[in-house]
This record gives sequence, C-alpha cells and structure tokens, in this order.
Amino acid sequence: MVVVEGLSKKFGRQVLLEKISFRVNRGERLGVVGKNGHGKTTLFRLLAGLEEPDEGRIIIPRNYRIGYLEQEPDFQKTTVLEEARRGLHHLEADQLWRVEKVLNGLGFSSREFQLNPFQLSGGYQVRLNLARLLLTEYDLLLLDEPNNYLDITSIRWLEKFLLDWPGELMLITHDRSFMDRIATHILGLHRHKVRKIEGSTEKYYNQIAQEEEVYEKTRINDERKRKEMEVFINRFRAKARLAGLVQSRLKYIEKMGKRKKLEKIKNMEFTFQEKPFHHKYALSLDRVNFAYTPDKPVIENLNLQIGAHDRVMVIGRNGRGKTTLLKVMAGFLKPQSGGTIFARSVSLGYYEQSYAEEMNNENTVLEEISLANPELEPARIRQIAGSLMFEGDEALKPVKVLSGGEKSRVLLGKILARPVNLLLLDEPTNHLDLESNDALLAALDNFEGAVVMVTHNEMFLQALADRLIVFQDNRINLFEGDYESFLRKVGWSEEKSEKEVKNFLAGKKAKDISASVSDSSQISEETRKPATPAAETPFRCKLSPRELRKLRSEVIIEKSRSLKPLKERICQLETIIEETEQKIGQVTQDIIEASVGGSGHDVVRLSRDLDLNRHSLDSLYEEYTQVYQEYEGKKEMFERRLDELDKISS
Repeated sequence: MVVVEGLSKKFGRQVLLEKISFRVNRGERLGVVGKNGHGKTTLFRLLAGLEEPDEGRIIIPRNYRIGYLEQEPDFQKTTVLEEARRGLHHLEADQLWRVEKVLNGLGFSSREFQLNPFQLSGGYQVRLNLARLLLTEYDLLLLDEPNNYLDITSIRWLEKFLLDWPGELMLITHDRSFMDRIATHILGLHRHKVRKIEGSTEKYYNQIAQEEEVYEKTRINDERKRKEMEVFINRFRAKARLAGLVQSRLKYIEKMGKRKKLEKIKNMEFTFQEKPFHHKYALSLDRVNFAYTPDKPVIENLNLQIGAHDRVMVIGRNGRGKTTLLKVMAGFLKPQSGGTIFARSVSLGYYEQSYAEEMNNENTVLEEISLANPELEPARIRQIAGSLMFEGDEALKPVKVLSGGEKSRVLLGKILARPVNLLLLDEPTNHLDLESNDALLAALDNFEGAVVMVTHNEMFLQALADRLIVFQDNRINLFEGDYESFLRKVGWSEEKSEKEVKNFLAGKKAKDISASVSDSSQISEETRKPATPAAETPFRCKLSPRELRKLRSEVIIEKSRSLKPLKERICQLETIIEETEQKIGQVTQDIIEASVGGSGHDVVRLSRDLDLNRHSLDSLYEEYTQVYQEYEGKKEMFERRLDELDKISS
C-alpha cells in the first residue's frame, strides 16, 4: 500500500497539486484523470522519486518496488531482445519465451529482435521501454500514456496483460474505454485537489458535476440570504429594541462564511462547418494500386466508395499502410494505377499529424487558422481559436512555442475554418485529453457529412463506425458493419488461437455434440483425431442438417435460459438506480432549502439520508456492472457458438 499525505507541488506561480492525500491499496488499478497540464505526469514523477514535493510526504513500504514508464530511451544492450531481457530477474534470465511473448504482444516482429534499439523509431523505443517494464517484478506500475504509440492489436494485448497484473497499477491514458476496462478506481485531479472513487470515469465525472451543481446553488442561496441579512442589519442597527436580532444576524453571517465562486474550467467544444452535399458518394477509389517500392505493394487493386454520410474507420497494425491510404484518398499521393474520384461538390477536411511540422513557425495561432480561409471574419477566427482553448493572449502565441498537443489543435482549427462535407482524419485523438476526446467524438457524431478516420481508440470505433477498412494478413478488406460485429464475426488474427478452436469442441459443447449423435454414429474417424493444423479447416464434424438444426435449437434454448434472469435483474437494477438517483436529487434539493431556511436539524438529518442513498447507489452500480458484464460475456459466448455452428453448416 502506498500512502500520499498532504502533497503539494507548484511550478513558479502555477499550482498543480495542493495538499492532496490518497492511498493505493493492494490490488487496486487506478485510472488517473484530469485535464492536460493539471499535474497527472507530475504526480507520477513524484511517486517515482524523480521529483521532490514542495510539502507533504509519500509513504512507501520497505522493499516495495515502483516502475515508471519513461518516454526517453536508456538502452544498455545492443539488441532489442537483450534490452527487453534486462527486465527479467537474474534467476529467470533464461526465460526468453516470456520476453518474446511480451515483445510480440507489443507489436515487435521476430526479425526486429536483433535490431539495435537505437535503430528503432521513437514510438518503438517507447514500446521497448514498456516491454522491459512489464517484464520486471514491480509492485506498482506507473503507466503514463502507454498506448500512445501502440496500434489497436497491441492495445488489446496490453489490456489483457494489465487485467492479469497481480500488483497495483496507476494509469494515465486519453482512451476512456481502455481506462474503464482496466481501472477498478478513478483518481481525479480537479481544481488542484484529488478525488478517488470506485467505478468508471462516467461515474466520476457525474459525481463531480453533481457536487459542483449543489455547491453553486448553495453559494447563490447563501449570497442571497447574506444580502437580505445585511439589509436588515443596516436598516435596524440604530434601533435599541432590535439590537438582539441585529446581533444574531451578524453572528450568523460570520459563522456561515463566504463560499468562493467556482472558476470556470475551459473545455474544448466545437462543431464542424458543413457544406451542403447532394450526391450519393463523396469519394470513390477505382482499382487503386500504390507502392513505395515495386516489390512491396501497400495498396493492391482497391475499389471503394465512400457514401455521403458514411462513418468509415480504418484499423490495423502500425506500418501496414493506413496513413498511406488516407494520403491517396486526399490526393497527396498519386497511385501507380487506378484513381480517386471526388464528387463535384466535395469540400475536404484533411488531418494528418505530420502536417503540424509544416505550419509557419512565425505565424500566431490566429494567423495560421486564418490561412485556411482568408475570407473568414476575425471575430469568427477568434471564436474557433477559443473553442480549441486558445483564448485571449493564448491565441497570439507563435506556432514555434506550441507543444505537440497544441499544434494538433491548430490543425483541427484549420479544418473548422472551412465548410466541409468529407473529413479524412489520421489519428486525431493523439495528444488530446479525455475531455477533448469527448468533444471531438460529439462533433463527429453531429457532423452530417462523411468521415474516414484512422484510429486505435475503441471508444471511437464503438461509437461511430458503421463500416471498417481493415488492414490484416497483408490485405485490405472492407467490413460492412460496426466494430462489435467485426470482433464477433472476424476478429484480429493475433487473438485467434488453436486453443480457442479446441475449446469449442471441449467441455459442455463437446458433450452436446456427443449426446446429439450418440445413436447415429455420424462422426467420422477424422473428427476423433487430434486437432488439425491451423492451416486446415478447424471443424470436421460430419453432422446432418437435421442434427445441426437440433444442436442450434439446443444452444438457443440454453442461451435464453441463461440470459433471461440476468436481463431481468439488469432491468430491475436500472429501475432501482433511477429511483435512487431521483431520491438523491430530491434530498439534495431539500438540503439546499433547509440550509436557506436555517434549519440545522433538518440539514443534519437530510445529510445522513443523502449519505445512505449515495452508499446504496454505489452498491447498485457495482452490482449492475457485475451482472451486465456477466450478461455480455455469456451473450458473446452463445453468439460465438452459434456462429461456429453456422460455419459447420455452410
């Protein structure tokens, strides 16, 4: 257990942490949230001993080891494999299979194991740091944006690894769904203070919003009551017979104190300007071929049509050609054969991270945004800059002093300055915090035009995608459907294993198959042999259509029997949660009214009521999460079994 007591840290006049206290208990996985620049990384560096607090202390048990993911390389070996191997305990130094497993999971191919670490790109150097960290027997891992340089399959592998991590964990990430799946608790840095709750980011932000709403209503009511008392005091101060009442009001004002008005916290909020579009397709690719070298094609004979309102997500491992595809779509790369055809009225908005380096370093933020649309009014340019959190003098900063994240926001601003109806976005969520990602997701959801987006963020995939361009197994495939359907019906090659195939015929399912054909002797000798090689068709069951229908019917009945009580409990919990939330809202309002009326006894009673209801709500949310996850897990398992039966029948 790690204990933080009264920790404070500031840089110059900027206060980041102010007397914060919290604990990391055994087995907890803490998702750390807060706006960029509010002290998340500073907190990690303090915990890792890389910086000293201005005041307060961090209590760490003896022999308790803390691992921190460094962004800068500190390589000591001459190969990737040997550098990652440094993470192993000396008694485990011969367990190279563990090293290879972690490196493969993080996206390294076997041929890269013998490369010199300094030959790697910056992103892969951070991956190598992460691999060494995961192989070391730390008690607490401090992971600051570990998925920044990971592709989607590596992120999914890392998620499973961290869910099995036996020690404690603190995680900073801009990927809300990744955090919610891993974290048991949320630790929020908000207004220089810290708040720790059990549950998800949504629960944390809802709780903060509710408490601040109550605080602000109470502050306004206190101010109104104070003014009324001050009017009374000023009016009757000189009247002797009312001296007692005047004094009691003076004492009450002194006792009630004065609540400060909460400073408004800036959040990124914006909408894309839309240009009218009346064609069926915004963009078509006709037999497109592209290669950087003749012997290594990136895109082969690709035919693709982007509808006027499509939400197309481009997914796959890094280095497979996703960015290249978007550049071809945008017309920045010319294919060797075939072509791209834009509808006549298409207005394109293209976002690509490397373009941040091509901006004029001497321009201010306002000047750079205005270049995208010289006809735009200065007031509108100011408004766009402000929506991206460049307010006041911040908008007059030259590009050369901006951070990578700030430059990314300027690139978005250049798109916002023009009416568009087709967006091509290459990983726009990099460098954005959780709140900014939420704003971008809302803006894309409300956009009426077409969106083609490269992303590894599964929250965006689940919320937006209705079609997928999938880079997998050295091919580009178009999947017509959402991301959940893709995972269920196709999935990632890296996650498929012979073990999963065997499990289908093992356990309960194997018994079902055996029972259904015991009298017919319809299973061939080939089926009774050991599992077939991965290259062959995994299922060789010789079942008649009648037997398959019977087997499918049994699975459907079993599915209904298993899922029905869970679904009923979910509905019950949703109703109880809604009723409890309404009670909390009513009790909160009653507290405000009792406080305004000066009824201290009622405030105490209602406060106890509020605590009981909140505790009850926490328990309900916890049970709801457990039941819902069990429901989804069983549902997915039954769907997989039905899909496999469909494959057998076909």
